[in-house]
Amino acid sequence: MTGVPASAAGGTGRRPAPGAKLGAAAVNQASLWNIANILTMIRLVLVPGFVFLLLAEGGYDPAWRAWAWAAFAVAMITDIFDGHLARTYNLVTDFGKIADPIADKAIMGSALICLSWLGDLPWWVTGVILGRELGITLMRFWVIRYGVIPASRGGKMKTLAQGTAVGMYVLALTGALATMRFWVMALAVVLTVLTGLDYIRQAVVLRRKGLAEERAAA
Repeated sequence: MTGVPASAAGGTGRRPAPGAKLGAAAVNQASLWNIANILTMIRLVLVPGFVFLLLAEGGYDPAWRAWAWAAFAVAMITDIFDGHLARTYNLVTDFGKIADPIADKAIMGSALICLSWLGDLPWWVTGVILGRELGITLMRFWVIRYGVIPASRGGKMKTLAQGTAVGMYVLALTGALATMRFWVMALAVVLTVLTGLDYIRQAVVLRRKGLAEERAAA
């Protein structure tokens, strides 16, 4: 019993049907411990475990690499679902807005750095991908007063290509699969650069539009 009338709570007192989207009132009441944030926390916790598994036994044991791939795969799956759940069921929180991109970059960055340190991946590839991600993040903050740059279809393809390529490099592959992962990573690098340039273009356009509106309103 809360002592709050059903009408004041914004409804008839009935509970929402399973799977139904929550109303606007629930947005402000979204708990820190909602399913979307829990998935993000799991991804953060997986980062040190993934690094340990990838570097175990010198980093070249196929069994340990397989376990590292499993941890990486779980992290990528939670990345897909936490954002979808947060948007669909109005579970967006300030913690989620900050922790989600940190978790994304932590798992991907740790994988790239470890693979380069082991000699499996050239350092320039790691530098291009991480440099792009850091640069785009800083650029978003630079233009945030004028608006938000939405994730593009190309950006989503880039994320998929990066996740697939890194996952293939985490596994101890040989033969044709080892050759295939090279080309998947090449595709990921190309998409990383092209989408980065597109985001820069969008940021410049957005900033120019915002400055023009400010001058017109002055």
